[in-house]
Amino acid sequence: MKLVFIHGPVASGKLTIAKELGRMTGYAVFHNHLVVDAVAAVFPFGTEQFVRLREKMWLDVMREAAMAKRSLIFTFAPEPTVVEGFDRRVVESVSAAGGSTHFVQLTVPAAVQEERLTAPSRAAFGKLQSVVLLRELRTQFEASERAMPKGEIVIDTSALGPAEAARTIAETLGLPLSS
Repeated sequence: MKLVFIHGPVASGKLTIAKELGRMTGYAVFHNHLVVDAVAAVFPFGTEQFVRLREKMWLDVMREAAMAKRSLIFTFAPEPTVVEGFDRRVVESVSAAGGSTHFVQLTVPAAVQEERLTAPSRAAFGKLQSVVLLRELRTQFEASERAMPKGEIVIDTSALGPAEAARTIAETLGLPLSS
């Protein structure tokens, strides 16, 4: 089982690339907002209960996928409410169940990020769409991203389209292509 852990800043194209990579490989796409939205329906974002349950659900799904030998792609936007060491706990959990974790880091220039932020597709998962709020939080987001492990692959998503980025990831990680 392989876990392709795609991380990068808000509006860097994580979900778009993950979907394309999933189409190419047949891997399941486990988008972080699936859990964020489920937990936020009960507990406010950032509360102790929210933070604890969000991480537990993320790790439980990854561990179960590893035990079932079901490879998957996880998208993640590092931010301050995620408890330090989450990436290590992912690696340990997946490894203990017989899987391997491969980090892919996406980058995007600030001007491109701000341009993408208001795309209608971002509203589907209640993603951040305010340029003003992004500018206020950018320093915190950047610090959280710096705490993540450098990816085995680092892709500037302003330089590669989603299909090309997904193919680059698949080729670099040696993932099987189903299409």
